[in-house]
Amino acid sequence: MKAPLIDRRDFLRAAGAGLASVMAPPAWAATLAADAVFATAFVKRGGGFGAAVLSEAGKVLHAIDLPDRGHDVTFDPVSKRSVVFARQPGTFAVVFDHSGREEPQTIASVPDRHFFGHGVFSTDGALLYATENDFDNAAGVVGIYDARANFSRIGEFPTYGMGSHELLLLGDGRTLAIANGGIETHPDFGRAELNLATMKPSYVLVDRITGDLIEKHELPPALHQLSIRHMDADPSGTVWFGCQYRGPGTDSPLLVGRAVRGKELQLLDMPRDVLSGFRNYIGSVAANPAAGTVAVSSPEGNSLVVVDAASGKVVTASKLVEVCGLAPDGAGFMATSGAGEVVGAATKRSEPDYVWDNHMLRIDPAA
Repeated sequence: MKAPLIDRRDFLRAAGAGLASVMAPPAWAATLAADAVFATAFVKRGGGFGAAVLSEAGKVLHAIDLPDRGHDVTFDPVSKRSVVFARQPGTFAVVFDHSGREEPQTIASVPDRHFFGHGVFSTDGALLYATENDFDNAAGVVGIYDARANFSRIGEFPTYGMGSHELLLLGDGRTLAIANGGIETHPDFGRAELNLATMKPSYVLVDRITGDLIEKHELPPALHQLSIRHMDADPSGTVWFGCQYRGPGTDSPLLVGRAVRGKELQLLDMPRDVLSGFRNYIGSVAANPAAGTVAVSSPEGNSLVVVDAASGKVVTASKLVEVCGLAPDGAGFMATSGAGEVVGAATKRSEPDYVWDNHMLRIDPAA
Protein backbone atom coordinates (compact mmCIF):
# COMPACT_ATOMS: atom_id res chain seq x y z
CA MET A 1 0.00 0.00 0.00
CA LYS A 2 1.27 3.45 -0.82
CA ALA A 3 2.14 5.63 2.15
CA PRO A 4 0.58 9.11 1.88
CA LEU A 5 2.40 12.32 2.65
CA ILE A 6 1.63 13.95 5.98
CA ASP A 7 -1.46 16.11 5.59
CA ARG A 8 -0.26 19.66 6.15
CA ARG A 9 -3.37 20.74 8.05
CA ASP A 10 -2.98 17.81 10.46
CA PHE A 11 0.71 18.60 10.76
CA LEU A 12 0.16 22.26 11.58
CA ARG A 13 -2.46 21.41 14.20
CA ALA A 14 -0.03 18.95 15.81
CA ALA A 15 2.81 21.43 15.60
CA GLY A 16 0.77 24.16 17.23
CA ALA A 17 -0.08 21.85 20.11
CA GLY A 18 3.35 20.35 20.63
CA LEU A 19 6.07 22.81 19.68
CA ALA A 20 5.74 25.32 22.52
CA SER A 21 8.60 24.73 24.93
CA VAL A 22 10.02 27.37 27.26
CA MET A 23 13.34 26.87 28.99
CA ALA A 24 13.45 27.14 32.77
CA PRO A 25 15.49 30.18 33.94
CA PRO A 26 18.47 28.15 35.28
CA ALA A 27 18.81 26.25 32.00
CA TRP A 28 18.43 29.47 30.03
CA ALA A 29 21.20 31.09 32.05
CA ALA A 30 23.43 28.04 31.63
CA THR A 31 22.89 28.06 27.88
CA LEU A 32 23.72 31.75 27.50
CA ALA A 33 26.85 31.38 29.67
CA ALA A 34 28.18 28.31 27.87
CA ASP A 35 31.17 28.57 25.55
CA ALA A 36 29.35 26.16 23.24
CA VAL A 37 26.23 24.06 23.12
CA PHE A 38 25.27 21.17 20.86
CA ALA A 39 21.99 20.61 19.04
CA THR A 40 20.63 17.27 17.87
CA ALA A 41 17.39 15.49 17.08
CA PHE A 42 16.15 12.59 19.18
CA VAL A 43 13.51 9.93 19.62
CA LYS A 44 12.07 9.42 23.11
CA ARG A 45 12.01 5.78 24.19
CA GLY A 46 8.61 6.34 25.73
CA GLY A 47 7.28 7.79 22.47
CA GLY A 48 7.62 11.12 20.72
CA PHE A 49 10.23 13.06 18.78
CA GLY A 50 12.15 16.24 19.38
CA ALA A 51 15.32 18.29 19.16
CA ALA A 52 17.54 19.04 22.13
CA VAL A 53 20.24 21.51 23.10
CA LEU A 54 23.03 19.85 25.09
CA SER A 55 25.65 21.40 27.34
CA GLU A 56 29.35 20.65 26.90
CA ALA A 57 28.85 18.12 29.70
CA GLY A 58 26.19 16.37 27.63
CA LYS A 59 23.26 17.52 29.76
CA VAL A 60 19.94 18.40 28.12
CA LEU A 61 19.41 22.14 28.61
CA HIS A 62 16.41 22.66 26.37
CA ALA A 63 14.17 20.57 24.13
CA ILE A 64 11.37 21.13 21.64
CA ASP A 65 8.80 18.65 20.37
CA LEU A 66 8.68 17.54 16.74
CA PRO A 67 5.73 15.80 15.05
CA ASP A 68 8.00 13.11 13.58
CA ARG A 69 11.64 12.13 13.39
CA GLY A 70 14.20 14.88 12.77
CA HIS A 71 17.56 14.61 11.05
CA ASP A 72 20.06 17.48 10.98
CA VAL A 73 20.28 21.00 12.44
CA THR A 74 21.73 24.19 10.96
CA PHE A 75 22.46 27.48 12.75
CA ASP A 76 22.41 31.13 11.71
CA PRO A 77 24.94 33.10 13.80
CA VAL A 78 23.36 36.39 12.68
CA SER A 79 19.86 35.83 14.06
CA LYS A 80 20.98 33.14 16.56
CA ARG A 81 18.28 30.81 15.25
CA SER A 82 18.57 27.13 14.39
CA VAL A 83 16.53 24.95 12.05
CA VAL A 84 15.98 21.23 12.48
CA PHE A 85 14.89 19.37 9.35
CA ALA A 86 12.64 16.34 9.10
CA ARG A 87 14.15 13.03 8.14
CA GLN A 88 13.25 12.16 4.56
CA PRO A 89 10.51 11.97 3.35
CA GLY A 90 9.41 14.45 5.99
CA THR A 91 7.53 17.61 5.07
CA PHE A 92 8.48 19.92 7.96
CA ALA A 93 11.35 21.95 9.33
CA VAL A 94 11.28 23.78 12.65
CA VAL A 95 13.00 27.08 13.42
CA PHE A 96 13.98 27.46 17.08
CA ASP A 97 16.04 29.64 19.38
CA HIS A 98 18.65 27.48 21.11
CA SER A 99 18.33 29.61 24.27
CA GLY A 100 14.60 28.89 24.47
CA ARG A 101 13.50 32.52 24.58
CA GLU A 102 11.32 32.40 21.45
CA GLU A 103 8.54 30.09 20.34
CA PRO A 104 9.50 27.63 17.59
CA GLN A 105 8.20 28.23 14.08
CA THR A 106 7.21 25.57 11.56
CA ILE A 107 8.14 25.52 7.87
CA ALA A 108 6.01 23.14 5.78
CA SER A 109 7.34 21.89 2.46
CA VAL A 110 5.46 22.90 -0.67
CA PRO A 111 3.35 20.39 -2.64
CA ASP A 112 5.34 17.80 -4.62
CA ARG A 113 8.46 18.33 -2.53
CA HIS A 114 9.80 16.91 0.70
CA PHE A 115 12.90 17.66 2.73
CA PHE A 116 16.02 15.50 2.62
CA GLY A 117 17.05 16.47 6.15
CA HIS A 118 19.74 19.11 5.58
CA GLY A 119 20.04 22.85 5.03
CA VAL A 120 22.30 25.86 5.43
CA PHE A 121 21.96 29.64 5.90
CA SER A 122 23.59 32.29 3.75
CA THR A 123 26.38 34.15 5.54
CA ASP A 124 24.14 37.18 6.19
CA GLY A 125 21.33 35.00 7.53
CA ALA A 126 18.88 36.30 4.92
CA LEU A 127 18.30 33.02 3.10
CA LEU A 128 17.91 29.39 4.08
CA TYR A 129 18.76 26.70 1.54
CA ALA A 130 17.38 23.17 1.94
CA THR A 131 17.86 20.00 -0.09
CA GLU A 132 14.51 18.70 -1.30
CA ASN A 133 13.07 15.96 -3.49
CA ASP A 134 11.14 16.80 -6.65
CA PHE A 135 9.83 13.27 -6.37
CA ASP A 136 7.54 13.12 -9.40
CA ASN A 137 10.51 14.04 -11.60
CA ALA A 138 13.07 12.05 -9.59
CA ALA A 139 15.28 15.13 -9.25
CA GLY A 140 17.04 16.88 -6.40
CA VAL A 141 16.40 20.58 -5.83
CA VAL A 142 17.52 23.23 -3.38
CA GLY A 143 14.58 25.14 -1.93
CA ILE A 144 15.25 28.80 -1.10
CA TYR A 145 13.54 30.38 1.93
CA ASP A 146 13.49 34.05 2.91
CA ALA A 147 14.48 34.05 6.58
CA ARG A 148 13.48 37.70 6.92
CA ALA A 149 9.98 37.12 5.59
CA ASN A 150 8.69 34.37 7.84
CA PHE A 151 10.70 31.75 5.92
CA SER A 152 8.49 32.00 2.86
CA ARG A 153 9.71 29.84 -0.01
CA ILE A 154 10.89 32.12 -2.80
CA GLY A 155 12.37 29.70 -5.32
CA GLU A 156 14.48 26.67 -6.06
CA PHE A 157 17.27 25.46 -8.33
CA PRO A 158 18.43 21.97 -9.33
CA THR A 159 21.13 19.95 -7.58
CA TYR A 160 22.01 18.41 -10.95
CA GLY A 161 21.50 14.95 -9.52
CA MET A 162 19.14 12.65 -7.69
CA GLY A 163 18.71 11.98 -3.99
CA SER A 164 20.39 15.19 -2.86
CA HIS A 165 21.39 15.04 0.78
CA GLU A 166 23.84 17.21 2.73
CA LEU A 167 24.92 20.61 1.45
CA LEU A 168 27.61 23.04 2.65
CA LEU A 169 28.21 26.72 2.02
CA LEU A 170 31.89 27.07 1.14
CA GLY A 171 34.23 29.79 2.34
CA ASP A 172 33.52 32.19 -0.53
CA GLY A 173 29.97 32.58 0.79
CA ARG A 174 28.53 31.85 -2.64
CA THR A 175 29.34 28.29 -3.62
CA LEU A 176 27.23 25.39 -2.35
CA ALA A 177 28.74 21.92 -2.22
CA ILE A 178 26.00 19.31 -2.57
CA ALA A 179 26.10 15.54 -2.12
CA ASN A 180 23.77 13.79 -4.54
CA GLY A 181 23.25 10.31 -3.18
CA GLY A 182 22.00 9.06 -6.54
CA ILE A 183 19.08 7.13 -5.06
CA GLU A 184 15.52 7.60 -6.34
CA THR A 185 12.80 7.64 -3.70
CA HIS A 186 9.14 8.60 -3.75
CA PRO A 187 6.99 9.27 -0.66
CA ASP A 188 4.28 6.98 -2.05
CA PHE A 189 6.73 4.18 -1.30
CA GLY A 190 8.14 5.47 1.99
CA ARG A 191 11.92 5.12 2.12
CA ALA A 192 12.13 2.38 -0.51
CA GLU A 193 15.12 2.80 -2.87
CA LEU A 194 13.82 2.47 -6.40
CA ASN A 195 16.87 2.56 -8.70
CA LEU A 196 19.74 0.68 -7.11
CA ALA A 197 20.74 -0.87 -10.43
CA THR A 198 21.08 2.53 -12.16
CA MET A 199 22.34 4.85 -9.38
CA LYS A 200 24.55 7.81 -10.32
CA PRO A 201 25.84 9.53 -7.18
CA SER A 202 27.66 12.81 -7.62
CA TYR A 203 29.32 15.70 -5.84
CA VAL A 204 28.48 19.11 -7.27
CA LEU A 205 29.33 22.76 -6.77
CA VAL A 206 26.49 25.20 -7.48
CA ASP A 207 26.34 29.00 -7.47
CA ARG A 208 23.70 29.82 -4.85
CA ILE A 209 22.93 33.19 -6.46
CA THR A 210 22.38 32.04 -10.05
CA GLY A 211 21.72 28.33 -9.51
CA ASP A 212 24.33 27.54 -12.16
CA LEU A 213 26.37 24.35 -12.06
CA ILE A 214 30.06 25.07 -11.42
CA GLU A 215 31.46 21.54 -11.16
CA LYS A 216 30.06 18.02 -11.18
CA HIS A 217 32.00 14.91 -10.22
CA GLU A 218 30.66 11.37 -10.53
CA LEU A 219 32.26 8.27 -9.13
CA PRO A 220 33.63 5.64 -11.53
CA PRO A 221 30.98 3.32 -13.06
CA ALA A 222 32.19 0.42 -10.90
CA LEU A 223 31.24 2.49 -7.82
CA HIS A 224 27.85 3.68 -9.06
CA GLN A 225 26.18 2.20 -5.95
CA LEU A 226 28.40 4.19 -3.58
CA SER A 227 25.95 6.85 -2.37
CA ILE A 228 27.62 10.15 -1.35
CA ARG A 229 25.68 11.42 1.65
CA HIS A 230 27.39 13.52 4.33
CA MET A 231 30.14 16.12 4.31
CA ASP A 232 32.13 18.71 6.20
CA ALA A 233 34.87 21.14 5.19
CA ASP A 234 38.25 21.59 6.84
CA PRO A 235 40.05 24.98 7.14
CA SER A 236 41.89 24.44 3.84
CA GLY A 237 38.57 24.30 2.00
CA THR A 238 38.82 20.57 1.35
CA VAL A 239 35.40 18.92 1.60
CA TRP A 240 35.38 15.52 3.28
CA PHE A 241 32.56 13.17 2.40
CA GLY A 242 31.22 9.85 3.64
CA CYS A 243 29.37 7.24 1.59
CA GLN A 244 26.86 4.45 2.05
CA TYR A 245 27.25 1.44 -0.23
CA ARG A 246 24.13 -0.07 -1.76
CA GLY A 247 25.85 -2.93 -3.59
CA PRO A 248 26.51 -6.51 -2.41
CA GLY A 249 27.36 -6.83 1.26
CA THR A 250 30.37 -8.92 0.38
CA ASP A 251 31.98 -5.91 -1.32
CA SER A 252 34.20 -3.59 0.70
CA PRO A 253 34.63 -0.32 -1.19
CA LEU A 254 36.39 2.75 0.17
CA LEU A 255 33.81 4.90 1.98
CA VAL A 256 35.48 8.19 2.90
CA GLY A 257 36.78 10.73 0.42
CA ARG A 258 37.84 14.31 -0.09
CA ALA A 259 37.02 16.87 -2.74
CA VAL A 260 39.22 19.79 -3.75
CA ARG A 261 37.87 22.39 -6.14
CA GLY A 262 39.05 21.79 -9.69
CA LYS A 263 40.27 18.26 -8.98
CA GLU A 264 38.78 14.78 -9.20
CA LEU A 265 37.33 13.15 -6.10
CA GLN A 266 39.80 11.15 -4.03
CA LEU A 267 38.70 8.16 -2.00
CA LEU A 268 40.76 7.57 1.11
CA ASP A 269 42.51 4.24 1.54
CA MET A 270 42.20 2.85 5.05
CA PRO A 271 43.42 -0.27 6.85
CA ARG A 272 41.15 -3.20 6.00
CA ASP A 273 40.09 -3.78 9.61
CA VAL A 274 39.03 -0.13 9.93
CA LEU A 275 37.18 -0.18 6.62
CA SER A 276 35.36 -3.44 7.36
CA GLY A 277 34.31 -2.02 10.71
CA PHE A 278 32.11 0.54 8.96
CA ARG A 279 29.90 -2.21 7.48
CA ASN A 280 29.61 -0.16 4.27
CA TYR A 281 27.89 2.76 6.02
CA ILE A 282 29.16 6.20 7.06
CA GLY A 283 26.53 8.10 9.05
CA SER A 284 28.19 11.45 9.85
CA VAL A 285 31.29 13.48 9.01
CA ALA A 286 32.72 16.32 11.11
CA ALA A 287 35.91 18.37 10.85
CA ASN A 288 37.73 19.85 13.83
CA PRO A 289 39.54 22.98 12.58
CA ALA A 290 41.50 23.45 15.81
CA ALA A 291 42.88 19.91 15.81
CA GLY A 292 43.30 19.43 12.06
CA THR A 293 41.30 16.23 12.15
CA VAL A 294 38.15 14.77 10.61
CA ALA A 295 35.87 12.23 12.28
CA VAL A 296 33.51 9.76 10.61
CA SER A 297 30.99 7.51 12.30
CA SER A 298 29.14 4.31 11.47
CA PRO A 299 26.08 3.37 13.53
CA GLU A 300 25.89 0.14 11.53
CA GLY A 301 29.41 -0.84 12.56
CA ASN A 302 29.46 0.86 16.00
CA SER A 303 32.60 2.58 14.75
CA LEU A 304 34.14 6.04 15.26
CA VAL A 305 37.30 6.88 13.31
CA VAL A 306 39.40 10.05 13.40
CA VAL A 307 41.63 10.96 10.45
CA ASP A 308 44.45 13.48 10.18
CA ALA A 309 43.26 16.02 7.60
CA ALA A 310 46.72 16.78 6.22
CA SER A 311 47.90 13.21 5.64
CA GLY A 312 44.63 11.31 5.43
CA LYS A 313 45.99 8.77 7.90
CA VAL A 314 43.82 7.17 10.59
CA VAL A 315 44.63 8.65 14.01
CA THR A 316 42.23 6.65 16.17
CA ALA A 317 39.56 4.00 15.69
CA SER A 318 37.17 3.23 18.53
CA LYS A 319 33.90 1.46 19.23
CA LEU A 320 30.69 3.06 20.45
CA VAL A 321 27.33 1.33 20.12
CA GLU A 322 25.16 2.96 17.40
CA VAL A 323 27.41 6.03 17.25
CA CYS A 324 26.39 8.61 14.65
CA GLY A 325 26.15 12.29 15.71
CA LEU A 326 29.49 14.14 15.62
CA ALA A 327 30.69 17.68 16.36
CA PRO A 328 34.09 19.22 17.19
CA ASP A 329 34.79 19.48 20.91
CA GLY A 330 38.09 20.94 22.10
CA ALA A 331 40.90 18.90 20.57
CA GLY A 332 38.52 16.03 19.87
CA PHE A 333 34.88 15.34 19.07
CA MET A 334 31.55 15.08 20.84
CA ALA A 335 29.64 11.96 19.74
CA THR A 336 26.10 10.80 20.40
CA SER A 337 24.62 7.35 20.00
CA GLY A 338 21.35 5.53 19.54
CA ALA A 339 21.98 4.00 22.94
CA GLY A 340 21.58 7.43 24.59
CA GLU A 341 25.25 8.08 25.22
CA VAL A 342 26.98 11.46 24.88
CA VAL A 343 30.76 11.10 24.73
CA GLY A 344 33.14 14.04 24.41
CA ALA A 345 36.73 15.03 24.99
CA ALA A 346 36.10 15.18 28.75
CA THR A 347 32.51 13.91 28.87
CA LYS A 348 30.72 10.61 29.12
CA ARG A 349 27.06 10.79 29.96
CA SER A 350 24.12 8.49 29.44
CA GLU A 351 20.59 9.73 28.78
CA PRO A 352 18.66 6.43 28.75
CA ASP A 353 15.36 8.04 27.74
CA TYR A 354 16.85 9.40 24.51
CA VAL A 355 17.76 7.75 21.23
CA TRP A 356 20.02 10.37 19.67
CA ASP A 357 19.55 10.82 15.96
CA ASN A 358 22.07 10.92 13.10
CA HIS A 359 23.66 14.35 13.43
CA MET A 360 24.86 16.92 15.91
CA LEU A 361 25.71 20.61 15.51
CA ARG A 362 28.10 22.64 17.63
CA ILE A 363 26.74 26.14 18.34
CA ASP A 364 29.12 28.82 19.57
CA PRO A 365 26.79 31.45 21.07
CA ALA A 366 29.41 34.17 20.78
CA ALA A 367 29.99 33.51 17.06
